[in-house]
Amino acid sequence: MARKHPGKPFARYADDTVAHCYSMKDAENLLDSLKKRLAECELELHPDKTRIVYCKDEDRRGNYLETKFDFLGYTFRPRRSKNKYGKHFISFTPAVSNKAKKAMRQTIRGWRMHLKPDKTLEDLSRMFNQVLRGWINYYGRFYKSELYSVLRHMDRALVRWAQRKYKKLEGHQRRATHWLGKIARREPKLFAHWQMGIRSATG
Repeated sequence: MARKHPGKPFARYADDTVAHCYSMKDAENLLDSLKKRLAECELELHPDKTRIVYCKDEDRRGNYLETKFDFLGYTFRPRRSKNKYGKHFISFTPAVSNKAKKAMRQTIRGWRMHLKPDKTLEDLSRMFNQVLRGWINYYGRFYKSELYSVLRHMDRALVRWAQRKYKKLEGHQRRATHWLGKIARREPKLFAHWQMGIRSATG
């Protein structure tokens, strides 16, 4: 890239790479060049994952088949944004991908909190806060609202834990949700996601 395509910025992580081009012709030339170079190294581009994507936004309004891609747990695609003056426009920006959200929900289910009635909320906070904080710090940098569904899933898991721990809440999801919401408002720093001020299962 430095020798043959110095004017095309690119980012790489392991074997996953995104390169930026100014036109379709530029992109096609780069793709052809990469295929030839990798063939010299007895390698090849992944036939399904390698694509030319049009970064559609307010200024680039053409119609192309591919207008989004995933990279490092983010989905980059056209999204409705708002500037500092309150005006809406279309921006090509990242947000946490559906694949990453599914993996996070699976992780939360794997914690099996409802099978830990011997633990306190403080115990659960110590056990899982570091992971929650890592997700928020990484995936919350862009379009934080896309992460809210995962954090609501965490709250629902805490509600199930509360129903198993306290007999007065057993079989009463709404009552358990209200109980957890009161704690979240009283102690917002107990869990990392409670500090974000989102409307979740805790109300």
